Amino acid sequence: MRYSQLYTKTNKAAKEFDSLNATLLIKAGYIHQLMAGVYTFLPLGLRVLTKIENIIREEMDQIGTEILMPALSPKKNWEITGRIETVDVLFKVSGANLPSQQKNSAEYILNCTQEDIVTPVAQQFIQSYKDLPAAFYQIQNKFRNEPRAKSGLMRGREFRMKDLYSFHASEADLQDYYHNKAKPAYVKVFKRLGLGKDTFITLASGGDFTKDFSHEFQTRCESGEDLVFHDTVNDIYYNREVTPSQATDPGLNDEPMQEMKEILGEGMIGVADIAQYLNITKERTTKTLFFHNEKGEFIVAAVRGDYEIDLGKLKKITSAKELELSTESELLDVLHTKPGYVGIVNLPENLTVIIDESCDHRKNFECGANKINYHSTNVNWDRDLPKPEKFYDIKVAKKGDLHPDTHQPYEVFKASEVGNIFPLNTKYSKAFGFEYTDEKGQRQDVYMGSYGIGSSRLMGVLVEKFHDENGIIWPEAVAPFQVHLIGLNLDDPAIKAKIESIYLELTTKNIEVLFDDRVDASTGNKLADADLIGIPYRVIISRKTGEQLEVKRRDSKEIKMMSSEELIKKFQP
Repeated sequence: MRYSQLYTKTNKAAKEFDSLNATLLIKAGYIHQLMAGVYTFLPLGLRVLTKIENIIREEMDQIGTEILMPALSPKKNWEITGRIETVDVLFKVSGANLPSQQKNSAEYILNCTQEDIVTPVAQQFIQSYKDLPAAFYQIQNKFRNEPRAKSGLMRGREFRMKDLYSFHASEADLQDYYHNKAKPAYVKVFKRLGLGKDTFITLASGGDFTKDFSHEFQTRCESGEDLVFHDTVNDIYYNREVTPSQATDPGLNDEPMQEMKEILGEGMIGVADIAQYLNITKERTTKTLFFHNEKGEFIVAAVRGDYEIDLGKLKKITSAKELELSTESELLDVLHTKPGYVGIVNLPENLTVIIDESCDHRKNFECGANKINYHSTNVNWDRDLPKPEKFYDIKVAKKGDLHPDTHQPYEVFKASEVGNIFPLNTKYSKAFGFEYTDEKGQRQDVYMGSYGIGSSRLMGVLVEKFHDENGIIWPEAVAPFQVHLIGLNLDDPAIKAKIESIYLELTTKNIEVLFDDRVDASTGNKLADADLIGIPYRVIISRKTGEQLEVKRRDSKEIKMMSSEELIKKFQP
């Protein structure tokens, strides 16, 4: 393709965005931002996105059949599954306050995922055990009402996604497909994209669907939004929220007990404020929260003040499907206190109390007094309250924590989630009454799995991973072109004729070429644009190169002189 036929251009003076991928992709002319989280893919960007999606498609074709579902769906499907009340990023659309409302006042959902849509589709065609297993996938635009879409293509309000859904006669068959087909297919995708060595299968929460873990594919990336914990002894990677965590000993156990006191601390409810007010470290404070589950049962949970409580861990330990912070009126009724003053002393005996192991190995620690405006200080186990028979792990892990079994610290690094696979089991099949007839003529629930890859997100991650101070460095598998052909001295008829001949020769051999055919652009501009755009090979033809071609890899400083025959041979399979 000729540069002049792109009808777009680089914009090196474009503003700097919060994310590097947005900055470079906009400056290099790959995308155009319509608004935060919403982008047009320009000719170069569409070529990259298409290559990413073709790699995904080729691997998904080995384990599923492609379909295309609508992005717009009725509210009813989401109401059947109950997710219209629980998914907090749904876009609801209607003709409200528009002339079209007079014709159709119905409300719809813009899908962010499509378990609610694919299940009734599959239900129409899967009737018998002979129809199972089955798997359908699509690559489609999705929508999420993100509150802060400031990460370029890595977090959009409209984005591209591959979502695959599998259907099985049993949990065992689901697990076989999940581990022996889906996982290997994903590994191949990321390897082909050039991310294989830095992408790790990471354990994540199974949510309400399963007691087991789900799995994320996390790519090591300094700009990533996730924190991955690597157990180097067992070579297991964990999402931060499910990391088994043992706090390091804060060294607060080797001191004499002090007299417990109740201290007036009106308005002092945050850990930092309490620690400053009492002139103690955060490790001496205790964060205590009061929850109720779906049955209305109350649960007290406590961690050391420098940690946060992980709801996923707490749900598993208490076997709760839902946990919500109790209201102020509930606190007043049950504990006779207000938020910020809940503690683990003087609790009613009928409450479930879950205390994190980080609260052990301390003397003279602080906690809420369960009395409005008061905190208890110099609290000690077995004197002021019984030491629990068992401590739990209900905290969000942080750097420096140990693995509870190996007692070794984790390797911790930032990462960006590029894919996930999830055992749904029977949540959606039960919601829609989706059953099949087994070999004995009995009706059985269908088991399901869900598998996602964000293709536009991957484009952003690739830029974050592969760039330098001059611009993007695309992996060859996804680069918009293989060769960036630059003609200098194009006002010279002989040079122009030669480069036109080389361009024709390369394209005839099916080598993808972006030919910078601009006559009025300076040499400096052309070279700077080539670095910014990031095509793997730059080839220059000018008076200086004579009968040869100047060839340079984008990720190397070495320049080689080649004949056109040698260049063509380099790209032949």
